[in-house]
Amino acid sequence: MNINWNDKEPIYRQLHDRLVELILEDVISEGDALPSIREISSEHRINHITVAKGLQMLVDEGLVEKRRGLGMYVKTGAKEKLVVLERQQFLERELPDIGKKIKRLGLSVDDLVKVLKSTMKNEGK
Repeated sequence: MNINWNDKEPIYRQLHDRLVELILEDVISEGDALPSIREISSEHRINHITVAKGLQMLVDEGLVEKRRGLGMYVKTGAKEKLVVLERQQFLERELPDIGKKIKRLGLSVDDLVKVLKSTMKNEGK
């Protein structure tokens, strides 16, 4: 699991966000076990308490369940729930900022559609 750390957000939040991406991209599927706190801590050289906090966020959101003595597993329906949450966040938080930037740059809808079509075509969608 590669994570490009940044100084803008806490490490536990970045770990959480990366695991969310992996679930959305089906790298980690529903029913799969997550790497252990010890594995993540060792691999990324971060404190185990930081790792536990990032994983606990997933539990608190209802995406992951703890199985005593076995570890943490992605719950059924986690991906669907994440897609709904990510769409809502995009539409409410990110898109308005993007819209403001588009306006500042004087881009047209045709410019945007052309780029989006090209991008989606290259990704096979």
